[in-house]
Amino acid sequence: MSKFRKKPVVIEAFLWTGGPDQTEDPEWICDAISRGDVFFSEPPNVTMQIRTLEGVMTASIGDYVIQGVKGEIYPCKPDIFAATYDAVEDPA
Repeated sequence: MSKFRKKPVVIEAFLWTGGPDQTEDPEWICDAISRGDVFFSEPPNVTMQIRTLEGVMTASIGDYVIQGVKGEIYPCKPDIFAATYDAVEDPA
């Protein structure tokens, strides 16, 4: 068995608060919602449903939503996100 290290990549992500105001959400998630690739379950337990190549994945309030290097979108639990990603300063 060989060991491998994940290549360092920069992703975009945001913490989904479940709030109705989309102003803090990045353009790429708003575009995915408009296309129907991302949709929401009905209240009272609202979840974000994300269509992926592996099927529909569910993001709960408090999860991170990630856009990967090829534009793919997927949810990530906060503890996994914290263990996997570090913040990167925006050069702009």
